[in-house]
Amino acid sequence: MRLLPRRSRGAPAPTDVSGTVRLDKRTKDLLKRLEPGDVAVIDHADLDRLAADGLIEAGVKVVVNVAQSITGRYPNRGPLRLVQAGVRLVDEASPELFERLREGEFVRVDVDGNVWRRSEVIGTGRVIEEPEIVAAMENARSQIGGELERFASNTLEYIQREARLTFEPLVLPPLSRDFDGQHALVVVRGHDYRADLKALRPYLREYRPILIGVDGGADALLEMGFTPDVIIGDFDSVSERAVRCGADLIHHVHPDGRAPGREHLVAWGVRYHEFVAEGTSEDVAMLLAYEAGASLIVAVGTHATMIEFLDKGRRGMASTFLTRLRLGPALVDAKGVSQLYEGRVHRLDIALLVAAALVAIVVVVIVSRPIHTLLDGFRLTIEDLWDSLTR
Repeated sequence: MRLLPRRSRGAPAPTDVSGTVRLDKRTKDLLKRLEPGDVAVIDHADLDRLAADGLIEAGVKVVVNVAQSITGRYPNRGPLRLVQAGVRLVDEASPELFERLREGEFVRVDVDGNVWRRSEVIGTGRVIEEPEIVAAMENARSQIGGELERFASNTLEYIQREARLTFEPLVLPPLSRDFDGQHALVVVRGHDYRADLKALRPYLREYRPILIGVDGGADALLEMGFTPDVIIGDFDSVSERAVRCGADLIHHVHPDGRAPGREHLVAWGVRYHEFVAEGTSEDVAMLLAYEAGASLIVAVGTHATMIEFLDKGRRGMASTFLTRLRLGPALVDAKGVSQLYEGRVHRLDIALLVAAALVAIVVVVIVSRPIHTLLDGFRLTIEDLWDSLTR
């Protein structure tokens, strides 16, 4: 018999949760179809923060994961964010759920992690809660050295195999905007992209950088009221609205000929150009701006920390390391730029503003003839009044 985590005194007892089931082995694709109150069935080992945030924003009640949400490979934050948002997380559920369930069916998930269709249990899992997740994360932190060694090994292997290609000149596609000497803003729909874009508004108003959306990053720009100048990627997570916004469409093609997004572009019937380069789409977007002559590249939502690299879960993340080396000081993170342009009002600024206004008023009084006439009139009126009183 499995013991459930102890609830704090006064906390409400857990209850069964029912909802419409949506299922997909690619969480990124599932997020497009989710509606508030749904039960999401996924196959996502080491559930990352970005996927968890998408599930929370979609308003799901329950997430049923047929994989292990935190394997201990590294301290991924996705499971913790889900349960802290009040989403029930059922872990290591029966893989047969993908065969037994159909999209749109109504299911019930009980407090023990059993999945019911009417009166039949069609799958079982294990409900995990915050204390267990926190303990698993602490254990993962203590053993992350091995994962870092594997990452370093993979990076060295990639450098030996691909470094020459990474630093070779690239053949740029035609571009409507002239990048030479301009700032470029590369937006990925990643961690904290909304907060970063909001904080960057003063910078965007002053410098008007060329806006590059990487796949769903184009929708992120539109969501915040900006129109992308360039959209680049494999076009698997970008909306048709973004594709038709007037931006240059650049399809990322790998040197071995892989072109995963070509069918989407052909289906939309839009004009696009291809850019052949190694690496992830966000790397290629930065390389495009750099090779086109951008003087500064500001990155929003991109992967910058080791945990974010591990969240991405790609062996090719080593290419990101090499891309950063190639770009050097031309690349800065959005958070650093936003701090430089943070709109703070200081007391000294207010005092200087008031003093400047007073000086301007005094100067106007001194040099303005109409004001002199008005003041003379007041003076004569007061003198006449005084003379009449003293007679």
